[in-house]
Amino acid sequence: MPPEPNDVRPHPALDEVDRAILTELAADGRLPNNALAERVGVAPSTCLTRTRALRERGAIRGFHAEVDPTALGLPLQALVSVRLTAHERAAVDAFRARSVRLPGVVSVFHVAGAEDYVLHVRAASGDALRDFVLDHLAVDPVVQHTQTSLIFEQARGMG
Repeated sequence: MPPEPNDVRPHPALDEVDRAILTELAADGRLPNNALAERVGVAPSTCLTRTRALRERGAIRGFHAEVDPTALGLPLQALVSVRLTAHERAAVDAFRARSVRLPGVVSVFHVAGAEDYVLHVRAASGDALRDFVLDHLAVDPVVQHTQTSLIFEQARGMG
C-alpha cells in the first residue's frame, strides 16, 4: 500500500531508469506500459515491475485526470490562506485532517511564513466561496485569520 501523500520519508536511491519512468509518467500519466518501456529503454515486463515498485515505495503517489473545473460546475477557484491560533502538533494535525475533507478543497499546503496553510478551493460562485470560508473556516476555533485570493488563470508547470 502506498504511503499517505504527506508521509515524508526519504526514498531509497533511484537509478536512471526509475527517474526516467517518473519523468515520463509526470508528463503523461496515461502512457501505456509498452510505450513507457520503449521511451525509457527497457523491456515491458521490467518497466511494469519497476513502475509497481515505484508506486509501492511511494515515489508514484497516484494517477488522476485533470478535469476542467467549469465542467464540474465549479468555475471559481481561490487560494485561501489560513493562520492558526495554536501551533501545537495536535491542533495543526487536526486542522489538516479536517481541511482536506472540506467540500471544494482541491489541495492543502502547509507553508512557512506569516500564514500556516493555503487551501486551493473550487466553488460554484462568489457566494459559495464566501459561504465556504464562513461556514468551514471562520467558525473553526483554531483558525485565527483567513485571506482569500481569487485565481484568474491557472497554468500547469512542467515540474
